[in-house]
Amino acid sequence: MNHSGCAASVRGMLRPTLPIETDRLLLRAYTPDDLDALYDIRSRPDVVRYLLFDVRTREQVRESLADRVNQWYLEKEGDAMVLAVQRKDTGELIGDVVLFWRSETSGRGELGFVFHPDHSGKGFASEAAREVLRLGFEELGLHRIEGRCDLRNTASSRLMERLGMRREAVFKEYEFVKGEWCDELILAMLDREWKGKQA
Repeated sequence: MNHSGCAASVRGMLRPTLPIETDRLLLRAYTPDDLDALYDIRSRPDVVRYLLFDVRTREQVRESLADRVNQWYLEKEGDAMVLAVQRKDTGELIGDVVLFWRSETSGRGELGFVFHPDHSGKGFASEAAREVLRLGFEELGLHRIEGRCDLRNTASSRLMERLGMRREAVFKEYEFVKGEWCDELILAMLDREWKGKQA
């Protein structure tokens, strides 16, 4: 297939100035002091129900956090930028948002997010995820950002649809997770669709 003249304009690196401030939230790098709050999220069965991993022990969360502390920027394809999400009013860590840089050639990224259920229904996840889309499209110069979730995870898919992402595909029995075959839903947004929503 000939893609001449269609080269993506990915700028090559994303090192955001942190913290990023939205109306109600701070998006910042993780620190070792976030262990208790992150463990409170990742050890909950209702949080990991549709994720690829099971509930985490405190030691597993400690190891994960050690990696996350240095994952606040993107340098190359394959990197993941993980930002802790903190409420401005209470100072609580309520979850995180992730931008995966999937392909430099195709200008493709992927959105991810995990939030504490006690803070759901207030629009915090949408507010944080919208900022990640902005970073991906406007700062990194991505052409396309995808989101994926277990087809049964309607809370996740509805959030992505509220952001303006389109349902594109359902992959039947795509992953074998926690003893069962799971269908996967793919949603996506293009840079021109993002720009159209900002106009």
